[in-house]
Amino acid sequence: MVVVHESEVEVREAPPHGAIGMSTAYRISDAAPQPRTMEFRRRVLDKGAAIGEHPISHDEVYYVTSGQGVVISDGVEAELEPGMAAYLYAGAIVGIRQVGDEPLSIIIAYPVTK
Repeated sequence: MVVVHESEVEVREAPPHGAIGMSTAYRISDAAPQPRTMEFRRRVLDKGAAIGEHPISHDEVYYVTSGQGVVISDGVEAELEPGMAAYLYAGAIVGIRQVGDEPLSIIIAYPVTK
């Protein structure tokens, strides 16, 4: 077992896949040594920030804990708010952007790429 407090893995950086705006990343599963079979992270996108569209080779879940966002998968957009999740399928081109007045906090989970 590994117990991780997110303050131990907090990094301020531009979001991946385009560096659109700024964010705070919490790479929670990075504290769990390999071998492990999943990634579990939280990212808080600042106002106007986005994880740019990118292809995924595995299923992935974005779960919103606060704020509002718009997720895109293969050109189809959907609005997300707290308590909503987007299940994204392998092979899709996906991304998410912050909208609204407050930062967008999402949990991201996906299998480890081998």
